[in-house]
Amino acid sequence: MTQMKIQPNKFNQGSEPEKEAPDPRQDSALSAEHVTIRYGNTVAVDDVGLAFAANQITAIIGPSGCGKSTFLRAFNRMNDFIPSASLEGAIRFQGIDIYDPAVDPVEVRLRIGMVFQKPNPFPKTIYKNVAWGPQINGFKGDLDELVENSLRSAAIWDEVKDRLHKSALGLSGGQQQRLCIARTLAMQSEVILMDEPCSALDPLSTGRVEDLMLELKQNHTFVIVTHNMQQASRASDYTAFMEAGKLVEFDHTEKMFQNPSNQRTEDYVSGRFG
Repeated sequence: MTQMKIQPNKFNQGSEPEKEAPDPRQDSALSAEHVTIRYGNTVAVDDVGLAFAANQITAIIGPSGCGKSTFLRAFNRMNDFIPSASLEGAIRFQGIDIYDPAVDPVEVRLRIGMVFQKPNPFPKTIYKNVAWGPQINGFKGDLDELVENSLRSAAIWDEVKDRLHKSALGLSGGQQQRLCIARTLAMQSEVILMDEPCSALDPLSTGRVEDLMLELKQNHTFVIVTHNMQQASRASDYTAFMEAGKLVEFDHTEKMFQNPSNQRTEDYVSGRFG
């Protein structure tokens, strides 16, 4: 397996002064280079190049069926589980092409975590949901401390600290989604992918997840697929607009929503189609 030369994770090392937003072309945590993804002979993503700035939130928007979720899943090799899926081009994490045959996809998924559209807690206790991944991957530290820190970072500790050994399935939808985020944090993933993470949540729970991303981006890079234009505009630093498998436009979120360069982008964000 290729050693991915991971830099030390900054998880729970305290706060730092806020810095000017980095240029994703120069300070990227993750990048796609001429990526084309097919299901059999059908092209779902067509020659897309895009870089995601470290410690920022990037939203990917676009109409249903435009390829944005397929594109997102490629960043931690989830499409590997679809027999008909194939990828051309390169996806680089810390300078390494994660599709290099020498790279272990399990290692990729440890470093690049994913939170899905529907909360998917394991049918285990709250504690075991967070502890299970580190345990099976040989974690040697204080497991109780890791679980508590992960739940605190996911802003759910105070709600669950007295029922850690009860089933996670008894939590509300919003709590389950934050538990899934805690589960990803416990693996100390540098990048967190989110595929429509709030589509099944009420507005209050949605706000909590968005606030959580804003708090955690100091130590993590987020890439989020969303149909919610308001969510993209208020929670992301950068936005990418895709249509029919192609990248139409990518820029700072404020510019994308206030003064896009492409007419198709303006039509989409203003609700003229989609």
